[in-house]
Amino acid sequence: MVKHVILWTLKEMSDAEKSDVKKGIKEGLESLKGKIPGLVDIKVNTVGLASSTADLMLDSTFESAEALKGYSVHPEHVKVADEKVRPYTASRACLDYEI
Repeated sequence: MVKHVILWTLKEMSDAEKSDVKKGIKEGLESLKGKIPGLVDIKVNTVGLASSTADLMLDSTFESAEALKGYSVHPEHVKVADEKVRPYTASRACLDYEI
């Protein structure tokens, strides 16, 4: 099993816009469960403590490193990333590891 964790910082925008963007990212990414082979679980946390230095986190689990590679290029994932994530994020940090 492989964990794929991403932290994003959003671009400058109003609090209302941030709330809408976070909701769209969460709904878009979490809707991928059951659509991508090897994707075991996917959750997006949009509410961090005041001490956080990122705006939201993706926590996903895959059957294998190969399944994670397939996810990265899967058309459903690419669509969500291109429409709901990339246009609004200023920075991205990723950690992939075996569990």
